[in-house]
Amino acid sequence: MTWLEWYNTLSKPGWTPTPGTISLIWQILYPIIIVSFGYVFVQTGRGKLTNATAVPFAINLVANLCFTPILFGMRNLPLATLDILIVWSTIVWMMVKVWPRVRWVAIAQLPYFVWVSIASVLQISIFWMNRGV
Repeated sequence: MTWLEWYNTLSKPGWTPTPGTISLIWQILYPIIIVSFGYVFVQTGRGKLTNATAVPFAINLVANLCFTPILFGMRNLPLATLDILIVWSTIVWMMVKVWPRVRWVAIAQLPYFVWVSIASVLQISIFWMNRGV
């Protein structure tokens, strides 16, 4: 069974976005993430931002990249739910950490935060609805 066939067999809330909508959202978010994260990592490398400022960005990047393989590769709903909560919490941490130093980077995370908040509720819902499967 392909990952899409597997995903389609899961119970999901009626408000679940279509795969096309999810793809479009990420096409908008990834450039924002690349520019803002890249800025933080470059400025950290230049010594203009502390390593402590870059840590939540690094953790977020790793957790974000792990979500798809965990959910669709491993098909592990509990671990994917934990992972997306790490993504969500590190966005909050990133925004708090970078706000005093580079406010535009913190503000640039708002669309990412909104989407991951929605995606987190969706993932928790899918996990809960399929917990006995």
